[in-house]
Amino acid sequence: MAMSLSAGEWVKLRPRVVEVLSSVYDPEIPVNIYELGLIYGVDVSVDGAVTVRMTLTAPACPAAQSLPVEVERKVAALPGVSGVKVEIVWDPPWGPDKMSEAARLQLGMM
Repeated sequence: MAMSLSAGEWVKLRPRVVEVLSSVYDPEIPVNIYELGLIYGVDVSVDGAVTVRMTLTAPACPAAQSLPVEVERKVAALPGVSGVKVEIVWDPPWGPDKMSEAARLQLGMM
């Protein structure tokens, strides 16, 4: 039987997952995948199971094999995480409008 996280642990886990996702970079773009807008959702259950819904800049993205694996590995290493599922989604399609303002500034797109 899986153990539940305390309310305090559960509330703190999602921001830590986002922090870890912000340390993953697309190898072709000098911006992390969270600021790039590649993360469509992060769900954390009370038992510490994490589901990350993400996309890639294009279906033929050279990092299509490595990015989801890196996301899974880094999130799984967080204390309190009991499991990780990374779902690759293509709808809605990614576009530059998904990027944060900081990412657009960094890439000179503003």
